[in-house]
Amino acid sequence: MPTLDEFFVDFSDSRPLFDELRRVIDENCPSEMIVSKSQVAFRRKKAFAWAWVPGRYLLGKVAPLVLSVSMPQRDASPRWKEVVQPAPGRFMHHLELYKLEDLDEQVIEWLRSAWNWAG
Repeated sequence: MPTLDEFFVDFSDSRPLFDELRRVIDENCPSEMIVSKSQVAFRRKKAFAWAWVPGRYLLGKVAPLVLSVSMPQRDASPRWKEVVQPAPGRFMHHLELYKLEDLDEQVIEWLRSAWNWAG
């Protein structure tokens, strides 16, 4: 299992966004953090949020970091880059993060909702 430093080794512009995301999650959604080769997961009894770096997989101009949040229903906010339903009653919401201010109160509410559902 890689360390956070290894995960972000070629993506230094993504790290400050991740550090702020981690701070927000630590303050609002006590959870276990699991670093893998492709993403960083946050879990309670189940995983509820994942952070990943699109530049690791996609060419061209991409967001420095994407936050994926699992919820039992589709959220209609236009902020989501994509919402998919991988299984009945489970919707994956993908949010592109470009700046620290993107991690606002609305995102905290989404994380709390996902955290509650994962418990």
